[in-house]
Amino acid sequence: MLSLTACNSGKPDASSGEVTSATEAPAAVQPEASPSPAADAGTVSEPGADDGAAAGAEPVTADPGAAAGASTVTEAAEAEAELVAPATPEERSKQLKELLELAKQGKVPGVEYAAHSGLIDEVEAAWGEPDLKESAGKGMYSTYSGKNAVIGFNKGSKIFDVRSNASNLQSLTLEQIEEVLGKPDATSSLGSDKIYIYQAGKQYQLKFIIPESTGTVDHISVFSEQDSINNMAG
Repeated sequence: MLSLTACNSGKPDASSGEVTSATEAPAAVQPEASPSPAADAGTVSEPGADDGAAAGAEPVTADPGAAAGASTVTEAAEAEAELVAPATPEERSKQLKELLELAKQGKVPGVEYAAHSGLIDEVEAAWGEPDLKESAGKGMYSTYSGKNAVIGFNKGSKIFDVRSNASNLQSLTLEQIEEVLGKPDATSSLGSDKIYIYQAGKQYQLKFIIPESTGTVDHISVFSEQDSINNMAG
């Protein structure tokens, strides 16, 4: 669960149909004949003695619902695959380097809206109303459970904090993070949570929030200190 606090630590969203043909009417008994090559190949025979049976069968058509259902299942499988935790040191290294590169753009994985340049109005227009909206720390925070995201914004609607608790982040340990990114630039604490901060360019900080109780990442935060100031005050 994402924790919303004054220390800038943080916190989602087929059917297939089978068409059966009508029972065929019994065909008249015909003299036995040797099968033709066309029949062996599965081709349709010339009109003849079987016309009566064919006339009683319903045409089989493609089921759009089945196709849509298959597409939905595929998309869900792809989304699930993206949340699989890295299994090898090489995969973890790639993941952590990508986190830092995204942080330099004000972003976290799976969220197109960036701190400093994005507005909460854009998020709500695309994602709808949040599951939870509350005041915390230096601004307001909107929780979108289906997106594994929490968006912090100031009274001017500018986003200053983007957080993710995607499951593929939650197996990371501090040791694994430091092996790739080095020692953090700063650390802080909030209760039993430890916050490890890496500077991501001049504008942003990438934060890993690790509870003492688990020793692994609970969530990450990409934070813009400049925009956390209430620029509509007074």
